[in-house]
Amino acid sequence: MLDLLDYDFMRRALLAALLVGIAAPLVGVFLVQRGLSLVGDGIGHVAFAGVAVGLVTQSSPIWVALLFAAAGGIIIELVRANGRTNGDVALALMFYGGIALGVVVISAAPRAGTTMTSYLFGAITTTTAADLAVFAALTLGVLAVTGVLRARLFAVANDPEYARAAGLPVLALNITLSVLTAVTVVVSMRVVGLLLISALMIVPTATAQLLARSFRATTVIAVLIGVLCSVGGVAASFTLQTPSGGTIVLGAIAIFAVVAAVDTVRRRVAGRRDARHGHDGPGQHRHAHQHGDGCGHEVVEHDGHRDYLHDGHLHSPHGDHYDEHDIRSGRIEPVGATTGAQPVVSAPVRREQGAPAAPNRAAGPADGEQEVR
Repeated sequence: MLDLLDYDFMRRALLAALLVGIAAPLVGVFLVQRGLSLVGDGIGHVAFAGVAVGLVTQSSPIWVALLFAAAGGIIIELVRANGRTNGDVALALMFYGGIALGVVVISAAPRAGTTMTSYLFGAITTTTAADLAVFAALTLGVLAVTGVLRARLFAVANDPEYARAAGLPVLALNITLSVLTAVTVVVSMRVVGLLLISALMIVPTATAQLLARSFRATTVIAVLIGVLCSVGGVAASFTLQTPSGGTIVLGAIAIFAVVAAVDTVRRRVAGRRDARHGHDGPGQHRHAHQHGDGCGHEVVEHDGHRDYLHDGHLHSPHGDHYDEHDIRSGRIEPVGATTGAQPVVSAPVRREQGAPAAPNRAAGPADGEQEVR
């Protein structure tokens, strides 16, 4: 397996895959949060037209593709923000217009058609040292921008209306995210291919959402999965003699399928356990009996009265209701009657560090705690 490092082109391909594995999920996590999972495909199709123009004019396909992709992303955001055309329609126009323009342009130079295949589906042998230097610079740019604007990008992706009311430049931030997506598409086209890059942005993020309970954790896990799939996929494609782009994406989908299956089993087991213990779901208790002497639950002295330990919570009877004391949060709330009611445990709500705090929103915990599912 290590013999692949003996080849210069493989060393370049693995480094390029590492850059792609970092950049793609880092941008994709914001696209998923905004509900724009397909925007990478639209920008990829526009980049295809840019590559065709670059090949026909004998210019640098990378820079021309970046110019076309960034322009396409900006146009999509402007149409979504100001135009009377639906955002999905604007994205579809980019889809079809990019492919159509690319096909027409490439027909002017039939010999360039064979080269286009490597841009569409990825080819590990086509990454040059100059390409690698450009990809590294672009990836560092993506890391820098997302690092500086992370909280603001999250705020806009999570709730654009509140972000606008809080004074954030929503349109400018959305355009920034579109440009970052364009840069990521161009960085990835040599390794994954223009037609498949969106999958590497979205699938690792979808997998991470099944594993994480916060936005920060989702980002970290998505990047780790992206690096594993991209580097592992390039190595596997060398061994199996398969296209690198398809191999990378199939690996990412396989990981998602395994994690989704395990998560489904875990949820079913948890649901049966809750039903067996008299729970309707997380934090909901039928509580069909009264706590008291002889109820069978451990007694805990608390603030001059007795609490009863029940499934990780401290229940304290008070007339027609009981107080539920969540051991972790230290909060006590009257959550319902002891007979028939179905109380829900309240929990402290945190927000993304650096982002404006939304009033009375059930956004879930962020910066290490933001719920993204």
